[in-house]
Amino acid sequence: MSYLKFDKSNLVNLEYSLTREVLRSNRAGSYMSTTIAGCNTRKYHGLLICPIPGLEGDKHLLLSSLDETVIQHGAEFNLGIHKYEGDHYEPKGHKYIRDFDAELVPKTTWRVGGVVLTKERLLVENEEQALVRYTLVEANSPTILRFKPFLAFRSIHQLSKANMYANTKYVPVENGIKLKMYDGYPFLNMQFSKEVDFVPVPHWNNSIEYQKEKERGFDYQEDLYIPGYFEIPIKKGESIIFSASTAEAKPASMKAKFTKELSKRTPRNSYLNSLKNSAQQFITKNEDGTDIIAGFPWYTGITRQTFVSLPGLTLAHGDTETFEEIVDTQLKGLKNGLFPKLYGKTSGSYGAIDTPLWFFWAVQHLYSDKKCGVGIWSKYGPAMKEILNAYRYGTDYGIHMYENGLIGSEFDQEPLTWMDSILNGNPVVKRYAMPVEVNALWYNAISLALELAQVVKDKAFIKEWDELPARIAKSFVDEYWSDSEGYLADSISLTNKDWNVRPNMVIAASMDYTPLDREKQKAILSVAKKQLLTPRGLRTLTPESPVYEGLIEGGIALREKAIHQGAVWPWLIQFFVEAYLRIHKRGGLHVAKRILEDFESDMSEHCVGSIAEMYTGNPPHAAKGAISQAWSVAAVTRLFRMLVDFEEE
Repeated sequence: MSYLKFDKSNLVNLEYSLTREVLRSNRAGSYMSTTIAGCNTRKYHGLLICPIPGLEGDKHLLLSSLDETVIQHGAEFNLGIHKYEGDHYEPKGHKYIRDFDAELVPKTTWRVGGVVLTKERLLVENEEQALVRYTLVEANSPTILRFKPFLAFRSIHQLSKANMYANTKYVPVENGIKLKMYDGYPFLNMQFSKEVDFVPVPHWNNSIEYQKEKERGFDYQEDLYIPGYFEIPIKKGESIIFSASTAEAKPASMKAKFTKELSKRTPRNSYLNSLKNSAQQFITKNEDGTDIIAGFPWYTGITRQTFVSLPGLTLAHGDTETFEEIVDTQLKGLKNGLFPKLYGKTSGSYGAIDTPLWFFWAVQHLYSDKKCGVGIWSKYGPAMKEILNAYRYGTDYGIHMYENGLIGSEFDQEPLTWMDSILNGNPVVKRYAMPVEVNALWYNAISLALELAQVVKDKAFIKEWDELPARIAKSFVDEYWSDSEGYLADSISLTNKDWNVRPNMVIAASMDYTPLDREKQKAILSVAKKQLLTPRGLRTLTPESPVYEGLIEGGIALREKAIHQGAVWPWLIQFFVEAYLRIHKRGGLHVAKRILEDFESDMSEHCVGSIAEMYTGNPPHAAKGAISQAWSVAAVTRLFRMLVDFEEE
């Protein structure tokens, strides 16, 4: 029996099946996603979505869906499902679903009378190719399968509309056809593993609706182009492979290719393996290097999140090679001590004051794993020195060190920390010049660099930086700590302090090098546990605040207002658990284990086998944002690692 369990009796219930989504990706940056019912509820859902060179760097949806029809004795049973206006679903293929499994790849089982048909989907690892295997498990009569492709050829952020400019001509290829609807796109090759008949019946299927986009306040109706349909006979026990690819496939090798790709998959037969499977889906490789996709379905690489995700996505699984490949790729973008906000966007914004300091934090975990300070300082020391000098003596965006040793910036044209939501051109959370986690990371970064420099006896660096940590530590406690409040200010300036209870102080308490003594760390965790901790992570703001937003719903403005004013972010939970175990030792073990257990129910909900970007601050903490987020998965994976390390110690 599979670890990921779904209520078979509820699979035909759309209220159940439309809230559970499946996602598969590959190292080429492509992905496929839909609901377990097979009904697309987002404009980001589709069977083949991939990056197209030369088209603005976006991912593009080529094949939205493939409707299957079972034909016996002239009777047709359509297994597809699409939503139209007024909660109208047509066809209603979900009523034939009898089982759904996701241990290796998404697998749907339909029963139509005496016919039992299964469908398994995967993406080829380093190619823009989706493979679908259909197996006729049971049949009492001669059976024909009909396949109707729904084509989009658009950016994932847009919607397709019926038009007269689309190139609807198709070209025959071996066991299929190929078609390219617009200039700039590659051909989409649709082929089968055996000979197939293609019947051209070109038309637009109009006004398909995406419920999730409607809820989010976006345009939600789309027209998709259908060039015709394929028909192919199938025998009991036979498997047929369908391929959708930007390159022409070889039908004779499709079955072997599917089997080979299937063998590479990490089975989601346990909680940890589900996270490992999910972690692998964020890693992409191309000619520019190796990177982490921040989240599916709409994100690309976000440098801050890449560094935060690295320990959980790679080192926690013993993969130091990929860790170093990703860091090496990111270092190509380092300029004036700063990293670009988005991967590869060296001409874009570098306005992220904390990102270079998260680089130190990530390397710190590599150092803990390898215990090779000589090699690490030799490889990463030059970048560390560049960053520290830029912050100390001043760099872009007004980032500089104050007389008291703390760092900050009065730059107010865009938010520079991870709390970067914007409403009407202004930051939703207006943090003062010196955010608390930034200066905790600053102290940790200098202390780490000094430790590494000591290993290789870099006397010049040690002489220049050795006195600074003590000055920073004193200023940090003097400026951020309040005996009367019993916690840290979230941000300060030379004249103001923000005493809102936020999770950033927990990051400060969790650092390996922290200016805080044990009692202060304990007090911070007590406040966080009482006001911020939930079964899905830490709230971004205490519910006691008058500006707290406990829900994330409605249009863009309402959502932006909530995501850093009460929303729960799973990535923050690793810092709470790390600090909690350090302070409470074995006495904190039951709290850490309960937190880890709380996340497990998410494996069969929302995005199957993964963890969402954020959750509502109010119970029942509904999943929101991207359905699968790298630093969310990384954080929970690190919890496993922490508990194992704790038990070993």
